[in-house]
Amino acid sequence: MSSGWIILDKLSGVFSRTAGARIARLFDTKKFGHIGTLDPMATGVLPIALGNATKMIPFVTDANGDEKEYLFSLKFGIDTDTLDVTGNIISRNDIVPTDDKIRAATHELIGDIMQIPPKYSAVHIDGARAYKMARNGADIELPPRPVHIYDIQYNGFNGTSWTFSVRCSSGTYVRSLACDIAKKCGAIASVDMIRRTRTTGFDIKNAVTLDFLENLYNNGADIGKFLMPIDLGLGDIPVLNLGDKDTELYKHGGFIKTAISNGLVRVYNNDTFIGIGVAENKQLRPKRTI
Repeated sequence: MSSGWIILDKLSGVFSRTAGARIARLFDTKKFGHIGTLDPMATGVLPIALGNATKMIPFVTDANGDEKEYLFSLKFGIDTDTLDVTGNIISRNDIVPTDDKIRAATHELIGDIMQIPPKYSAVHIDGARAYKMARNGADIELPPRPVHIYDIQYNGFNGTSWTFSVRCSSGTYVRSLACDIAKKCGAIASVDMIRRTRTTGFDIKNAVTLDFLENLYNNGADIGKFLMPIDLGLGDIPVLNLGDKDTELYKHGGFIKTAISNGLVRVYNNDTFIGIGVAENKQLRPKRTI
């Protein structure tokens, strides 16, 4: 079973779960997961954990915080049921706000805001996904929830769409953010492009596409060099390297004396990563073992 990370540049039209499953098949493993979810129309960074790397997902998230970065664009004058141009059009108008109005609207949205998720989203309602209920014709109302917008920039009109970049917290829906921008301008809008460029410490510059990997695989090339180590992305979690004797004791639940007082510890055996431990009063015990 292959274990490690693939930093995927997800293409538009593919569900995040589907992309993860296709990556897992390439590396002959059934166990996989991913950090965050991208809308099917969205592209960009989607970290895929394979095999034992799935055990590290919560620690990678904690180590790198919840900040994400996106590029997105929208079209004014169109409102759809999905808040993007793939949905059914609900209404149209000819209102196009000025650049000054758009910039003012983005400034108002910086900081802590309450955001209503799209009806077509993965939010749970009474145990069911909102998008499944919406597809079945259910009339659902999602309550607003707090998110944080660190920064948002209006990048101008590119000839067809109005373009933006944003740094935001986990849980932020770009489609809803675009809708909020339009509302503050007295207009309506739907997103026509979303691209995630950074998430929980993973950057688009290190990502590869699914088509690229599948083409290499189908031509008998080595795709293993794109599989990143299990301990990738664990940030500044302190490191402790154990010898063989202490490793055996540690793996069987024994306590190991350490100079680290308290907190999470990356544990290695002769430089081979064996998992995450937790130190309490300079005593190390296993938390998640590879």
